[in-house]
Formats: sequence, C-alpha cells, structure tokens
Amino acid sequence: MKKTLAIVLMALCCLMVFAQGAAETGTTATTQDAQVKAILLTDATGIDDKSFNAAAWRGMMSFYGDNGANRGVLYENVTAQTADDYLPNLKNAAEQDWDLIITTGFTWGDATQEAAALYPDQKFIIVDVDYLNKTDNLIQYIYEEEQGSYLVGVAAATQAKEDGIANPKFGFVGGIAGATITKFEIGYIEGVKSVYPDAEIVDYYVNDWGNPAAAKTAAKSMYDSGVYCVFAAAGGSGLGVINQAKEERLAGKNVWAIGVDSDQYEDGIYTDGKSAVLTSMLKMVENSTIDALTKVKNGTWEGGVVTQNMANNGVDYSKANAELKASAIAAADQAKADILSGKIVVNKTYAASLAKGIAPAGLGAIDD
Repeated sequence: MKKTLAIVLMALCCLMVFAQGAAETGTTATTQDAQVKAILLTDATGIDDKSFNAAAWRGMMSFYGDNGANRGVLYENVTAQTADDYLPNLKNAAEQDWDLIITTGFTWGDATQEAAALYPDQKFIIVDVDYLNKTDNLIQYIYEEEQGSYLVGVAAATQAKEDGIANPKFGFVGGIAGATITKFEIGYIEGVKSVYPDAEIVDYYVNDWGNPAAAKTAAKSMYDSGVYCVFAAAGGSGLGVINQAKEERLAGKNVWAIGVDSDQYEDGIYTDGKSAVLTSMLKMVENSTIDALTKVKNGTWEGGVVTQNMANNGVDYSKANAELKASAIAAADQAKADILSGKIVVNKTYAASLAKGIAPAGLGAIDD
C-alpha cells in the first residue's frame, strides 16, 4: 500500500513539474509573440551609412533595447544592392512574419506603394515621403528639413564672420536631386544669407547615395575655389565631403564640413580629438521608427502622413564641436526660437526661394 501511494505521489509530482514547465514555456512564447517584429529595408549604403539609414536602425535598437540579442528573431535589416531589388525585397518581407516593414528614402516610394497595395494586411512605413496613396496600412513620415538646415547655415555663416572672412563662399553637395534634398539646400542657403546676404553659393549633385569618392572630388574642387564650408546631404556619399574636409584641415586650411541626419562629429575627427565637422543637421529619423513600432505595439496604428519638425523635436543641429564658436551657437539658437515662434518661415522649394531673391539661379536643386 505504501509503495503504491509513493508511486502515485511521484507521478503527481512529475505531472506538476511538467505542467509548470509547459506553463512557463507557454508564457515565454506568448511574451515573444506579443513583441513587435519589424524589418528595415535599406538601399545599398545599408545601416552603416553613418547617416539616414543608421538613424532608422538606431531607433529600432532603442525600441528593443537588447543590444542586438534578438536580431533575426524580432527585428532584422536587409540591404538592396540596386533599386531593382526594392520591390522583390518588399514582397519577400511581406510573405514572412513581420508586423512592420520599414523603408527609408523617396527612392523607395513607388515600390513601397505597390507593396502596400499588394499586401493590405501588412503594415508599412516610409520615411521622407508624403505623396503616396493614403491607405490604412501605410504611414508616411515627412520631415521639415529646411528648418534644421537653416540653423546649420546660420551657424556656419556666423562662424565665418567670427573668423573675419569678408566674402566667404559656401558649398552644398546633394545625393540625388529631388524635393527632399532641395529642402536641405534651400534651408542652408537661407540660413547663410541671413548672415551674409551676398554670399556666393555653389552646389553639386552626386546622383548617388553611395559614391563618397565623387563627393570627395567635388568637395576638393569647392575648397580649392575658396569655399569656407560644405554641407553634404548625400547619405553615404557625404562621407567623401567629410574626408576631404579632414585632409584640408590637416593641411592647415580653415575650412569645414557640415554633417547630416546623424551627428557626424566623430566621423570628422582628424587629429587630437578635433573634428572637421563644424556641426550637423540632425534629422531624427529614429523618432519615426520608434513612433511606428510603438503604435503597432499599443494598437494605436493609423495610416496617413506624420510630419516631424522643430516643434516636435524632429530636426535640430549639433553643438558637439568645441570649436563651434559661442556666437555661432547663440545665432543658431536665436534662429531656432524665431522659427518656433513663426517669426522666421523657411522656404521649402527652390522656386519659392528664387522668387524671393534669396537662392541664386543656376543651382542643381529641383522641386519634383
């Protein structure tokens, strides 16, 4: 009898342990299933472009907060080698178990729109676009880059004035010409011209997000012609401008580069902790990815257009460089306050700035 009772008790204990283990396993699986699963699709420059894509990925890392431990499980990145890969990559992602598909940049616009139509139950976001068809499964994040670009223009021009440069020239290097990059260039020009109304402006478009060699050559030509500062809004290509500025400063020339999207101060370090990046136009792309992931997680998703600007901390400028003079910071901060109050309204298009006599004729910027 005692032996039989012992066997029964042992069996009950085993069942309890098994049930507890199953419950714990079920809890873990449920918790993991409750997590948002997201994939970031980028162009050939990838998440190491130290600019736009890097910022989107940084937002994902901030949201998950696991230092990459769940990459491939809860989140992932896939890099397209050419634009021909955009739609296939989107379709492939939509056929998998991702709650959210993220694309960055207007070059992804057509493919993202097509994919959103093909997979109406799949959630998508795209950054830098606001003109796609409005659907329930797509959020389009747009930034007022002209505001942040105005600030770096003011900072660079004020720095030049403090350096005693009477008639400084300023340069701009863009990636692929279009309405988005035009906002960067026009904001920068209007900021510069608020300090130097007659400043000479030169520009160059690489027509590529991933060709730093071409951007470097263009920057060298600008610096050789007497340009004081070059603002690069060109994705991975912009690193070429920064590298050329580093060489120029190592050679003793008083010239600068301006970074974009992320704070590129560290990319500009050339000696003893000094950086050739005077400031950077901060475009908080990470805020878009965090916002979208949070909406999916909380069940507050709503398709449409979301605008990020100075008022909601969508754009700003960097003060990381100790060589950015106090007067330049004060001038940029005052400009920021004036934009927020409505005293300064920065033009978004080349046509508008040209009509007001601010931007010069003959630039490579386009409004389409």
